[in-house]
Amino acid sequence: MDPQHFALLEEAQRIAPKSMKVEYTDGTIIMQASPSALHELNLTKVRSQFDLHTPRGTVPIGNIDLVSPSVAMSRNPDLTYLPEEELGTTSGKIPAELALIAVEIVSKSNPENDWTGKLRDYPLMHIPLYLIVDPRQKTVALFSEPENGRYRSREDADFGENIHIPDPFCFILDTGALRPY
Repeated sequence: MDPQHFALLEEAQRIAPKSMKVEYTDGTIIMQASPSALHELNLTKVRSQFDLHTPRGTVPIGNIDLVSPSVAMSRNPDLTYLPEEELGTTSGKIPAELALIAVEIVSKSNPENDWTGKLRDYPLMHIPLYLIVDPRQKTVALFSEPENGRYRSREDADFGENIHIPDPFCFILDTGALRPY
C-alpha cells in the first residue's frame, strides 16, 4: 500500500465517528454508517450457528480491519473467525490471510460494497470463504476456492433453505430464521 494512502486511511479512521466503518480498496476510502437493528439480528442468527462449529483456537471477531498490504486493501467484514493467538495485539489491523471466512450482511444503502467490491477483494486478500447474506433479496451465497483473484465456487440458497459451510467449520447453515428487509 502506498504510504500516503496508508496515512490517509489511518487519518480517516482516527477522525471518523465510532459508529462508522472505514475501509480501503482500489485507491478509495469507503465509510459506512452503523448497521440497522435488523442487520445485526441477522448477523447474530448466523453467528450463533457458526459459533457451534468454531475450530479450536479460533474466535469470532466483528468489525476488525483485515489488511492485505500486497494488494493495497483494508476491509472490515461484519464477522470473521481468526486464530486467537494472532489477536494479542493492540493494533486493529490483522493480516487478511489469517481469516477463515468473511461474513457480510448486505446493507440496504450500499449493496454494491458487498456484492461487487468485497467479492472482488476478498479472494485477492486470500480469504478462503465469503458468505453473503442478502436480506433485500432473501438469499445467501457462499463463495469458496479462491484462485487467481476470484472465487471458483459458489453455492446459493434462498431464505428458508440450507447451505453447506465447508471445512474448517463443516456444518449446514439453516437460513430459516433470517429476516428480510
